[in-house]
This record gives sequence, structure tokens and C-alpha cells, in this order.
Amino acid sequence: MSVEHVTLRPVAEDDLPALERFLTEPEVSSPFQWFGWWDIRRWRRQWADTGLITEDGGHLMVVRESERLGFVAWRKISSSRTTHYWNMGIALLPDARGKGVGTEAQRQLVRYLFAHTLVKRVEADTESENFAEQRALEKAGFTREGVLRSVVFRDGRWRDGVRYSILREEVAPDGSPATASIDASTSGD
Repeated sequence: MSVEHVTLRPVAEDDLPALERFLTEPEVSSPFQWFGWWDIRRWRRQWADTGLITEDGGHLMVVRESERLGFVAWRKISSSRTTHYWNMGIALLPDARGKGVGTEAQRQLVRYLFAHTLVKRVEADTESENFAEQRALEKAGFTREGVLRSVVFRDGRWRDGVRYSILREEVAPDGSPATASIDASTSGD
């Protein structure tokens, strides 16, 4: 699978069964996103109410032509009375993982959020053991900010997380990581 023709689009009603697989099939959620069964109809209710896009966040499908590959999501984080930024995430179906789709989808979401909102910062978190997602975020131009100790409870124990961010000026007009960001992230190699 190539990343050619990978795009983001709003969630349609016939996409809901694909989204619900992440809530009902542990093997689809991957080891880092399975938190047990709970509220398996939440996306269906939210889609009926808002189409899964609001002023405070949203979900977009990751697709390649008619093939559903997963979804990206973002939510508003208020950092002061007058300021907010976005926290984003991704979930891919097993067949789409490890092929560059996540990097491309996250690049597109960053480009979308900076093009259509005034935020200066987009951040993403992942578990400290999720090395594939860390690589994808770094390839998408994100900078590792640090470790969040015991931030996620999953599968019977507390786990550390890693926070990444990308700033508006670190994204080139074409949506690719700006050169300065790439140089800073690779200078320690």
C-alpha cells in the first residue's frame, strides 16, 4: 500500500461501522488503543447530532479512494481564558499500519487545522512504548517535548506517555515539515 491518494474526509453514516470496530474488536484497536468495552454507540450518537465535527474537535476518515483506513481526531485544549490549541490522535486499521499512512494522515490533519483555525500549536500524545507512532509523528514534523509519567491506565497498569508538538511556523506552505524543524529533530543523530 502506498500513501498516494491517502486523503481525509468527513465521516459519513456508512463509515460508522468501521469506526465502531475500534470500540468492539480489541485486535483492531492495537495494543495501544484498547481500553475495554464501553459506550460502543457514542460515535453513532455524536454523528447524528454533529456529524463528528464541532468547534471543540472532530473526527475525519482516513481513506484511499473508497478504502477506509482509519480516522484522525482532534480536540480543543484551553491553555488560558483566551488561548487554545489542538490535541490530535489517529487510529488505523491493522492493514494500513506500518506503511506511511499514519505519517501522511497526520501531516494532512496538521495542514487542515492550521489552514482553517487560528491555533499556533498542535500536539499529540502516545504511549512511551508505541515506537511506531513516535516515528510517524517525528516524520510528520513534530518535536518530542517530554515524557508524561503514569498518564494512561491500560490493560491493568499505568503507562508513561510521550508528548509531541508542532507549531504553525514549523509547517511549510505545502504542508511538509519546514526545514528548520527537520534540522532540529535530526541534529542529535
